[in-house]
Amino acid sequence: MSEPILSIANVETSYGPITAIRGVSLQVNQGDIVTVLGSNGAGKTTILKTISGVMDPRKGTVTFEGEDITSKEPDWVMRRGISHVPEGREVFPFLSVQDNLKMGAFTRKDPKGVAQDMEMVFGYFPVLKERRDQPAGQLSGGEQQMLAISRALMSRPRVMLLDEPSLGLSPRLVKEIFEIIVRLNTEQNMTMLLVEQNANMALKTAHFGYVLEVGRIVLEDTCEKLLQKEDIQEFYLGVKDEGARGERRWKKKKLWR
Repeated sequence: MSEPILSIANVETSYGPITAIRGVSLQVNQGDIVTVLGSNGAGKTTILKTISGVMDPRKGTVTFEGEDITSKEPDWVMRRGISHVPEGREVFPFLSVQDNLKMGAFTRKDPKGVAQDMEMVFGYFPVLKERRDQPAGQLSGGEQQMLAISRALMSRPRVMLLDEPSLGLSPRLVKEIFEIIVRLNTEQNMTMLLVEQNANMALKTAHFGYVLEVGRIVLEDTCEKLLQKEDIQEFYLGVKDEGARGERRWKKKKLWR
């Protein structure tokens, strides 16, 4: 049975006077993909920023491999084994693809291992090998997303935080990115915490899911079970049953308030 490798407990994080997440608790088991679903502004990205040290929580704790890492600096968290792939495909646009990948491994002291890992990521993303000498800013949006994921892999993380990897991509590229996510999980035993608005793709990819509404966890279960829930089908997957819609809206309002 898998053990929790990452957990947050009763975390509250704010942007100035505005509280973004309220009393959020979740855990990620070793070797799992866990997803957090929610609409824009629900607080999904804030959860990842709190874990990676970009934001400090006002309350609560973040624990990684049994160690309290709450409010540690982002570079310390990364060195400890958590890589954060932020929303928006942040790459170094004027550096080459290869140099971007080297930046992901800047804390490592094993040149041979770095070279091996670079070949590993080229195996997952062959287009990056073809364009290894090209400035990252000249890549397409999908290629930049591949590069952002690959750069995170170069630090040999034990957990990857993925923030909206499908954002702004075509359906074909979304499918391709998520296929690679599944391969990394199964072939590299990569543990992942995935934030996504594409609920259908996220639930079909992940093992366990949390639903976030206005900064609070309102639902959690295996993704297999979440896919069967009527509220999830209607409000996140677009499956509508006109005869029962009004009743479910009332239930959602009453239960998730």
